[in-house]
Amino acid sequence: MAKDKKSTINVQGTAINILSQRDEDFISLTDMSKKFGDDSLIYSWMRNRNTVEFLGIWEQINNPSFKGGEFETFKKEAGLNSFHLTPKKWINATQAIGVQSRAGRYGGGTYAHKDIAFEFGSWLSPEFKLYLIKEFQRLKEDENRRLSLEWNLNRTLAKLNYRIHTDAIKTHLIPVTVTSIQASLTYATEADVLNVALFGQTAKQWRDDNPDREGNMREYAGVEQLLVLANLESLNAELISMGLPQGQRLQQLNASAIRQLQSLTANVGRRLGNADE
Repeated sequence: MAKDKKSTINVQGTAINILSQRDEDFISLTDMSKKFGDDSLIYSWMRNRNTVEFLGIWEQINNPSFKGGEFETFKKEAGLNSFHLTPKKWINATQAIGVQSRAGRYGGGTYAHKDIAFEFGSWLSPEFKLYLIKEFQRLKEDENRRLSLEWNLNRTLAKLNYRIHTDAIKTHLIPVTVTSIQASLTYATEADVLNVALFGQTAKQWRDDNPDREGNMREYAGVEQLLVLANLESLNAELISMGLPQGQRLQQLNASAIRQLQSLTANVGRRLGNADE
């Protein structure tokens, strides 16, 4: 299991932990309860028939392994004075995934998918729920900005290296007497050397294969590909300076792209493997 990413938001003076698991976020109900009392509030909320129905419907929508028969039993008993439901009991009986009971002195307690946590927030206090949603959205916006900044930084790096690359082409491949049209054709050819080395096809081939997409193949490249592209542009500039024919350069660039992408992929795999331990 991959290691969870932990974040903390402050809602009306209360620190609330959030765990991000792949593309889903789970908010600490335990931390939310501290604003108004203790964990007993979670148990009181789960005794409510409306709560049980909400939890069951959420699981039916999102969890194919959910045990509907056990859910129906809980729903019939909900509201009775003798009815008592805890997060662990709910999880063990129904194989629920929307609520988690986590051990640990720091960061342990009951967590719930954001959909469920917001519902619990409404039960605690409508005002508290609104501030919770506001701070949660602020956290997600900050995370998206950081991801966007990382992507744009790599795009900028690739563009800077592209300038070095084109300057080398102008100096070493383009005779002084060629026309501007001839020069642009040479640039396009060298750009396709990188395209073929990294993506396995020319820009025209990509456009022919993707008639419904706007832009070019580099606009759809991943972060790892952009990093390798930046390195290939610098490497090609050096190979051009050395006077190597285009065919030889293509072979060396392709071999370098394969090595770099294999290395990046291996590093990601090792990180994921360590997270599973």
